[in-house]
Amino acid sequence: MTALALQLRRIGTSARHVDRVFLTSMAILAAVYLLDPKQLVPSVAFTLDAFVGTAPYLLLSIAIAAYATASGADNLISRAFAGHPVRMVFTAAAFGALSPFCSCGVIPLIAALLAMGVPLAPVMAFWLASPVIDPAMFVLTAGTLGTDFAVIKMIAAIALGLMGGFVTMSLVARGFLSDPLREGVGNGGCGGAKVRTHKDVIWKFWQEGERMTKFRKSAISNMMFLGKWLAFAFLLESLMVAYIPAESVSGLLGGEGIGPIAIATIVGVPAYLNGYAALPIMEGLIAQGMQSGAAMAFLVAGGVSSIPAAIAVFALVKRPVFALYLAYALFGSFAIGVISQVWLG
Repeated sequence: MTALALQLRRIGTSARHVDRVFLTSMAILAAVYLLDPKQLVPSVAFTLDAFVGTAPYLLLSIAIAAYATASGADNLISRAFAGHPVRMVFTAAAFGALSPFCSCGVIPLIAALLAMGVPLAPVMAFWLASPVIDPAMFVLTAGTLGTDFAVIKMIAAIALGLMGGFVTMSLVARGFLSDPLREGVGNGGCGGAKVRTHKDVIWKFWQEGERMTKFRKSAISNMMFLGKWLAFAFLLESLMVAYIPAESVSGLLGGEGIGPIAIATIVGVPAYLNGYAALPIMEGLIAQGMQSGAAMAFLVAGGVSSIPAAIAVFALVKRPVFALYLAYALFGSFAIGVISQVWLG
């Protein structure tokens, strides 16, 4: 083999080891710089700001998952959840509606729960309910769209979680979705999701060098995996904020009947930015004649399955689980929109 061929082979090998998510992010930034240079700094600033805002939840979930892996506590946690699946679905849905996590902020915690071996059904219930509403969002929703709207949204969050949890439980009982995490996520990419053979839990694991090494490896792999995907998602969100004006959405959501509700459900996925920004937009659209049911469908669908959140979910779980997650979000949001329209008029 010639020297040139050897060099090309080395270059090809190195290229295969470069992370595709990183390369895609760099390509997007390069395209922004070439096509719209003024947008580069705002996009980078938006991404960093969003990442910093999510960092406390990200670091906490990584620490929990790494601690559970190093100490052996993940077996105890998974056994505690596995014993009461029905109760845990109810608890997870209710807790999700009270937790202060957005659709992206909840991803690290979901990764930690699945990495500990927690059953998918209660995790899915929490996953769906959490981004829809929280106590602060409830108060703000009541102030902008009315108390009735806020109460229905809270009920919708719990109902969506229960639907997803119990349907998932039924599917798992029939042998589906038994291994939800992607290849490489469960065995290190997100903290070691496989429940190991029972060993004694060593709560003060830092006194053993081998367990400290396991903690560091788990924490680093979690940070690299979740960090790159969340940063990529926030970068895309920055471009959505810049290039998808809110006014362009309003023209699609007027009218009566279930048509606007269906459109709001679909449009909510790419157009939704965050819950706090969406509320005044919905208030203005309702004042212009938009149905309350369409506004509800937009808020629920966008909250659960916005594009940044969907990308992070896609990176975490296998395709059947991802498809099921999207189906829950879209079908549930549409049904909630129709029921809200009947209730609110």
